[in-house]
Amino acid sequence: MRILLIEDNEELCAAIQAYLLKNGVGTDLCCNGEEALLFLRQGIYDMCCLDRMLPGLDGLTVLQQARAEGITTPVLMLTALSRVGDRVDGLEAGADDYLAKPFDMRELLARIRALARRPAAVASKELRLGNTALDLMQMTLSGPGGSEQLTKRECSLLEALARRPGQLVARPVLLGCVWGAEAEVEDSSLDSYIHFVRRRLSAVGSDLKLATVRGQGYRLELPA
Repeated sequence: MRILLIEDNEELCAAIQAYLLKNGVGTDLCCNGEEALLFLRQGIYDMCCLDRMLPGLDGLTVLQQARAEGITTPVLMLTALSRVGDRVDGLEAGADDYLAKPFDMRELLARIRALARRPAAVASKELRLGNTALDLMQMTLSGPGGSEQLTKRECSLLEALARRPGQLVARPVLLGCVWGAEAEVEDSSLDSYIHFVRRRLSAVGSDLKLATVRGQGYRLELPA
């Protein structure tokens, strides 16, 4: 399981991350509302723990914007605002659960696991663009020229691009999608995987084009 923790208290972040990792839950960290939306748009997390009080965009605004954009990632809202009205506001904004601070780490873990067990209204496991299909479950890419088995990172990279057809996807977003928001990765690693994905597209006879926007990122272009 991989979750996104959005919390501006660095000491609390470190404590939660260490506890969850010890219990088999991979955790990426984010400390403000603007970054939170960027990470949520990647669509790579099993769930999100979201603090209500954040610098920039507050947690409630982040949640409302995410739901307005069709992001269905389960959200557990963490906050010191524990009155009934505050909990109602969070749930009506789109939160799936609500945990008041201070909390016991064991309860946090139990709630995370409970949310992960719920049937999710997730996006389609097959993406079709042009003459090409990407099967996210089998990690295969298919086109008129045949089928290719992808590695996990190739599949994650291609998914991030295919979910935003025709749009520029910035390098930091792609790095986060493939290696995780907190990973320290050389830029050249992304360039290598872009090369691998281009070869896969060519091998299956895809009419999609993976275009480079120099210094910014990449764009998956549909046929005219």
